[in-house]
Amino acid sequence: MNLFQNAKFFTTVNHLKDLPDTPLEIAFVGRSNAGKSSAINTLTNHVRLAYVSKTPGRTQHINFFELQNGNFMVDLPGYGYAQVPEAVRAHWVNLLGDYLQQRKQLIGLVLIMDARHPLKELDIRMLDFFHTTGRPVHILLSKADKLSKNEQIKTLSQVKKLLKPYSDRQNISVQLFSSLKKQGIDEANRTVGSWFDAADAAASSPKENLPQLYGNRISPT
Repeated sequence: MNLFQNAKFFTTVNHLKDLPDTPLEIAFVGRSNAGKSSAINTLTNHVRLAYVSKTPGRTQHINFFELQNGNFMVDLPGYGYAQVPEAVRAHWVNLLGDYLQQRKQLIGLVLIMDARHPLKELDIRMLDFFHTTGRPVHILLSKADKLSKNEQIKTLSQVKKLLKPYSDRQNISVQLFSSLKKQGIDEANRTVGSWFDAADAAASSPKENLPQLYGNRISPT
């Protein structure tokens, strides 16, 4: 089953106080030119569910989409590019950081990176920031079609090697992805689907079992 198929726009917010009351959420984040909106549209099989702009950094709010299992996918503002006033940029940074650290419903993060330029400084800072939550991270190396098959294999291997220090401490995984070629959809579905399955299992298990899902952090439920 395609977890993302038939996803529907639910709401958009610009302040934490306006966040909706939802069951479980997974969030998408990435550099402003990494192809996040295209990845979301490909996974959901929608042309314009997430707005794709020729100008990076156009996702300026937190956008919620309801999945067919009743849970939610969250599109977060991109980081690292947008030509906006400093006050607006500071608001985005605070909104993004507070959501990732404080949102109790959040069970995992999908981090989008351009396969040609993976693990840039801001990507590493995002990993360092989010790993303290103990929640899983799945990395989509987007625009993989821009690389040859040999380059794809080499890039994936190199990224896995560089992620080893993180994977020793946290549930972190990585895959190749291409919106143009529809590459990697099934793998992304399986990975994110397993997060929801684990969260559902943890919710029905004794409380002492919950830290196994969230690393050293007690479940936020």
